[in-house]
Parts: sequence; structure tokens; C-alpha cells
Amino acid sequence: MPANDGLIPSLIRQFIGIAERIPNTLLAFVARFSIAAVFWKSGQTKVQGFAIDIVNGEFTLGWPRLSDSVVGLFRDEYNLPIIPPEIAATMAATAEHLFPILILFGFATRLSAVALLGMTMTIQLFVYPDAYPTHGTWAAVLLYLMVHGPGKLSVDHWIARRYQ
Repeated sequence: MPANDGLIPSLIRQFIGIAERIPNTLLAFVARFSIAAVFWKSGQTKVQGFAIDIVNGEFTLGWPRLSDSVVGLFRDEYNLPIIPPEIAATMAATAEHLFPILILFGFATRLSAVALLGMTMTIQLFVYPDAYPTHGTWAAVLLYLMVHGPGKLSVDHWIARRYQ
């Protein structure tokens, strides 16, 4: 490296050096938390009665059921081919609660990311084909988790270390 190549190239190299030091564990945790929140919030719009309450040290869990309007939404707006709307709504609500929890804890992360990527592609192809900027962002995060895994702050990492 030439010592006298100018201020701007030097600053760019320094910035790249700093950026390259960001640990994968931090990136993976931010990716896991973010994508889990997106799908969890979507799942919450599909159910009623699912609540976790911790008040005065007491824990209550309300049992979920599909919202009254969600089957109609799957029938009229989403209109997926082959799968009946009752089954599609139940599958979506279940997936949007199960896989985000697994991803958040970093348990079966890569498989959960594959499942949510499949769901993202289904939404993109059959439901909202014009939403590719949003779905592309989700896909990028899910692909990152599939390729790089959940990082060291995860159950997957703990299991891998325990059974190596």
C-alpha cells in the first residue's frame, strides 16, 4: 500500500477495516431479532386470545384461535391456489408464531429461516407481487441466517459446541 495515496482512499480503507471488525454474532443477533419481530407481529394479527401476561409475579397464557376475519382474508384477498383458506390461515398463523420464536432463540435457525423464506416467496408470488422491496429485504435477512447461522448467542451454537 502506498503511504501517499491521499486522504479519501485512506479514510475509506480505515472505514472498511472498522466495518470488517463487526462480529458475525452481532449481525446474526440483529438479523434474528428483526426478522422474528416482523413475522411475530404479522402472526399476532391473525389470532385472538393469545396473550402472555405477567402481573404481580403471576403468569397467564390465553389460548389462541384464528381471528374472525382472517379466514375471509385468505379466501378473498390472499386467494392461494390449492390450499383451502381455513388450512392456509391456520398454517400461516402457526408458522408466524413458531418459527420466529425458534429464530429468536437461535434454535433450528437455518431450518426456520428456510421455512420463513418459503412463506416469503409464497406471499411474493401469489399474494403481493408488487411488494418485492419488502420481501427482498426479508429474503436477504433469511438467506444471511441460512448461510451464516445464528451466531454464538444461540441455542444452535451451544448444541454444536456441546456435541462436537
